[in-house]
Amino acid sequence: MKIEKLEHELSGIFAELTANENAINDLILDVHPDYRLSAKNLIRYLILRTHDLRKYHNSLSDLGVSSLRTAEGYVYGNLYNVIRNLNLIKGTPKSIDPEGEIIGFYDSRKLLKQHSYRLFSKEKGKRFTEIMVTMPDEAAENKALVKKMVKFGMQIARINLGKGDLELWKKMVEMIKTVSEETGKKIKIYMDLAGPKIRTSPIQIVNSQGETKNAISIKKGDHIILSKSNGWVPEPLNVTEDLPYKTVKIGVTLEEIIDDANIGDAIYFDDGTIQGKVIAKHKDDLELVIEESYKSKIGSLKGINLPNTQLSLPSLTEKDKANLPFVCANADMLGYSFVRTGSDVNKLYQELDKYKAQDMGVVFKIENRDAFENLPEIILQGMRRNKIGVMIARGDLAVEVGFETISEVQNQILWLCEAAHLPVIWATQVLENLAKKGIPTRAEISDAAMSAQAECVMLNKGPKIILAIKVLRNILNRRQKHSFKKKNELRPLLVARKYVDKTFEAHNKAAAIESD
Repeated sequence: MKIEKLEHELSGIFAELTANENAINDLILDVHPDYRLSAKNLIRYLILRTHDLRKYHNSLSDLGVSSLRTAEGYVYGNLYNVIRNLNLIKGTPKSIDPEGEIIGFYDSRKLLKQHSYRLFSKEKGKRFTEIMVTMPDEAAENKALVKKMVKFGMQIARINLGKGDLELWKKMVEMIKTVSEETGKKIKIYMDLAGPKIRTSPIQIVNSQGETKNAISIKKGDHIILSKSNGWVPEPLNVTEDLPYKTVKIGVTLEEIIDDANIGDAIYFDDGTIQGKVIAKHKDDLELVIEESYKSKIGSLKGINLPNTQLSLPSLTEKDKANLPFVCANADMLGYSFVRTGSDVNKLYQELDKYKAQDMGVVFKIENRDAFENLPEIILQGMRRNKIGVMIARGDLAVEVGFETISEVQNQILWLCEAAHLPVIWATQVLENLAKKGIPTRAEISDAAMSAQAECVMLNKGPKIILAIKVLRNILNRRQKHSFKKKNELRPLLVARKYVDKTFEAHNKAAAIESD
């Protein structure tokens, strides 16, 4: 592309950003002052990413000018400098008026670090990528184990409120605080709210010898009746194993999904290893056909995902609300599970206000399709408080968006969070084989290296967790000497187009009404 065309087209994008400056200022009125510039940059980035930028990269690189590939954190300033440099190369330096506030490269790095330090409550100058580790049950009693975890690199202790009970969690908190005091190292406490857990109900299979099992054989082509069950722990389903049947009946822990699902909707079990489709719907049950099964059995309390169903389940359950007093009294930050929209953010903040917990760090867990598609809205609503972050919860998210697209989706989440200068927690199955068996796969070592793009990496529990912490710390230290974030091609983003079209159309209508 000729330099004249480059300058003309990029100037057009710059003019679009400038023309929307007043609208952007209106959209961020409720944002906390600490996030004002970051919110503005995020919206600018969303506008930028409605354009196809791929056609500019090579021509700009050939001229020795920034290719826009690393513009996430400082969109307006980067584009301004690119256009100015193109004019200098042309030999026709002309001034363009940057009517909007300029955020430069160093400004963006500074803002990201400030927001990360504030959320993770760490001293400035400490190593950048934090390590979070899920507390195993034995951590409640085993001081030596927790001390080793801290010694080799754990900085954040994760307590999963979806498992265990209040007494166990209290013991974990006490142990973490004791170890922190004895080692002189501040260990932050992160607690995950359970959220609505959609699972198969307990299953009991009794064979002719009276032996009990908790799984049912399943294969491609079989039919399943998914039926309503009351409460979190419904009555177990009893079947006789040696009865001939082609249709299996299974209960669910949250009956609302039976009402929400429609014929043709996909329903996945056990992390997507068993995949079905709704072929009939009745008042109290759904009939599914199994289209693919990578496991031979479906068991009790296995996760259920409905990737293309609009669910009416609340992101914040009554159980979560009951746990909030404990969380607010003992945690440095909480993880908001299954958040889907900006209104979900508001509901959590209203509950936190009841306990005067406006200073609580909040991490929005992106683990379903709705949360990903509404991520700009979730971030901007979240920015009304000044301690927030985002977790890429790749387990459920991979099932929801598809395993073939999860790598693209996780990259888009990283870009949006970098544009918002928000810390990201890279989670799910990081060094899982190493933590469980003591030997890593080659793929998970590469994945751990990729995790250095985030500001925090989460390890799950396992018998070899100390080894996993040591290996991850070593990988992160090495990676951080070589790189910071990465370059990308920047095709138009659907998530950006959706937000820009929806938000600016509403803003322009409101402005037109006011002018009348």
